Amino acid sequence: MATVRTKIPTEPSGSPAPTRTSPAPGDSYVQSFARGLEVIRSFSARSPRQTLTEVAGRTGLTRAGARRILLTLQTLGYVESDGKLFRLTPRMLDLGFAYLSSLPIWNLAEPVMEALVEEVKESCSAAVLDGTDIVYVLRVPTHKIMSISLGVGSRLPAYCTSMGRMLLSALPPDEMMQVLQASDRTARTRYTVTDVNELAAKIAQVRKQGWSLVNQELEEGLISMAAPITDRTGQTVAALNISGQANRTSAKVMQETMLPPLLAAAQAISQRLSLQRN
Repeated sequence: MATVRTKIPTEPSGSPAPTRTSPAPGDSYVQSFARGLEVIRSFSARSPRQTLTEVAGRTGLTRAGARRILLTLQTLGYVESDGKLFRLTPRMLDLGFAYLSSLPIWNLAEPVMEALVEEVKESCSAAVLDGTDIVYVLRVPTHKIMSISLGVGSRLPAYCTSMGRMLLSALPPDEMMQVLQASDRTARTRYTVTDVNELAAKIAQVRKQGWSLVNQELEEGLISMAAPITDRTGQTVAALNISGQANRTSAKVMQETMLPPLLAAAQAISQRLSLQRN
């Protein structure tokens, strides 16, 4: 299977947007637009409000350049300011929802995910691969089982998540290795696998078996399993997972009792997607 190609490397979830080497301006590249996106990306959970100087520092722009972009975004309603600090407004969600609404898969997936949650009594999510991260595009929670607050648009590292490994397994081996090497492979718990070769072996096993299980590598006490969502060509377009607590359900029991309904749900979504017309 293959998945949508992604640009690498990228910054870890929640980190400031770094200065990038951009292509030369031309007919196929609008530098001012790219700089505007960098300004938007400089805001995060860690930096929800920023001064002009902070935005300039995080994006590599001059203060004058950052100011022009911020004032443009403010005029359009995407940014507001109290005179010193700038922050994004809810209108920014329009950009994300434009992506979600442009793909029928999420409308197709939601009822299947809700039925799965009702059956297994655990949270269910769908995500896509973006560089070295996965990005949540749909989530049906039950109990709060993570210290991290997750929702649509949340990002987590691919190398230590079940959906990430599922999506990485669909890449050509050389591209998968590039993603792993570009990842910030920080040990999240005492169980986190960070060695590239060991990760590659685990992902190869995921590719062979067609599903993924990650046991407490992202957060202690959290176990998750993932399955692929494919389109009519067999291309992996997303991953579906269920997550549970180790003190409530062991990895072995999850695999035995919840993997079959998870695989069935992923297949049901894939079948629905294959029936959609372009």
